[in-house]
Amino acid sequence: MKKLQRKKWKCRENDIEAVHNNKDYAYQRKLDALEEVKKGYFPIKRAIDLILSIVLLFLTLPIMVIFAIAIVIDSPGNPIYSQVRVGKMGKLIKIYKLRSMCKNAEKNGAQWADKDDDRITNVGKFIRKTRIDELPQLINVVKGEMSFIGPRPERPEFVELFSSEVIGFEQRCLVTPGLTGLAQIQGGYDLTPQQKLKYDMKYIHKGSLMMELYISIRTLMVVITGEGSR
Repeated sequence: MKKLQRKKWKCRENDIEAVHNNKDYAYQRKLDALEEVKKGYFPIKRAIDLILSIVLLFLTLPIMVIFAIAIVIDSPGNPIYSQVRVGKMGKLIKIYKLRSMCKNAEKNGAQWADKDDDRITNVGKFIRKTRIDELPQLINVVKGEMSFIGPRPERPEFVELFSSEVIGFEQRCLVTPGLTGLAQIQGGYDLTPQQKLKYDMKYIHKGSLMMELYISIRTLMVVITGEGSR
């Protein structure tokens, strides 16, 4: 993570090369331009996020308690775990999830999860399929570290890896990460980093309250059917 924090990104404007510290991902100007184009959109989005997250946090608390108990029975250990992810403009945030994998799932280091990952527990398969494992992240939404809709936040190791392999991958950090996003409803586990970037960038540049509603409805369908879950 320290390596990621020290990493510098380069951009060129009017033939003058400027090097910025990773703290602002060298995309502050792009973010400013994006916010200028979408005046009013981000404040409304944040207001909706805050109100809904507080309400849902209280409504879903019993569900989280029930599945936390089920997780402990199925696989002894802390039912809730936290991970460091890369948030808006490269800020490192700690997100919370209901544990869906065995206790020592990452004893050999960070690994990219897939649909048929044998580290996933029996209860874990269900809560991942229905997105129940993401419910504790409502706390992150209340804090303003996440939104309901946006690119899924990745771990620093993966951001660094994919940024070196996929041009522009780090641009996903221009906006606040979300519980679900356009990429998640389009393919889930089956998407490559390149495909994920394509959908995330489409959301970043063409996102609107109508698109937010569309993604929300599609996500609800994923929760009900389990298709395309990530």
